[in-house]
Amino acid sequence: MIIRGISRNLLRTRLLLISPHRRPSSKLCTGANAVALAPHCKLSQQTRLFASQSKADEKVEEIQELYATARDEFEIAQEETENKTIYASDDREAAKEELAKLQDAYKKAVEDSEPDVSADIKRRVGQRIRELEKGVEAMEQLAMED
Repeated sequence: MIIRGISRNLLRTRLLLISPHRRPSSKLCTGANAVALAPHCKLSQQTRLFASQSKADEKVEEIQELYATARDEFEIAQEETENKTIYASDDREAAKEELAKLQDAYKKAVEDSEPDVSADIKRRVGQRIRELEKGVEAMEQLAMED
C-alpha cells in the first residue's frame, strides 16, 4: 500500500517535470501531495478519494466480523454435537446466540440503509447468513435425533 502510494507520487512528479506547461488535472490535487505537486489547487479540492469506504463497505465489514464469530461457534458446536460430548448443548446455545447477534445486525443494516446500500449488503452477505442459519437448524435436528 505504501509502495503503491510512493509509485503514484513519483509518477505524478515525473508527469509534472516532463510537461511543466500543462496544468495538472484535479485528480492530482488530492492528498498530502497537493500542495507540493499542484500549489494552484484550492483546499476544497484536496481530498483523498482512494482511501474512503462506502457505507455498504463499513456495514458489510461489521457483519463479516460477526459472521466470523458465529461461524467459529457453529463449527465448534457442530464438532461437539457430532462427537456427542457433554459440552455440545452449551456450544449449540453459544452458536445460536452468535447467530442471533448476526441476524440482528444484518436486519438493522438492511432496514436502516438506503435502498441501493441495502441491496448491496444483501448481495454481499445475505447468502452466507442463510447458509449459516440452515447449518444451525441441521445441527439442532442432529442433536434431536440422538
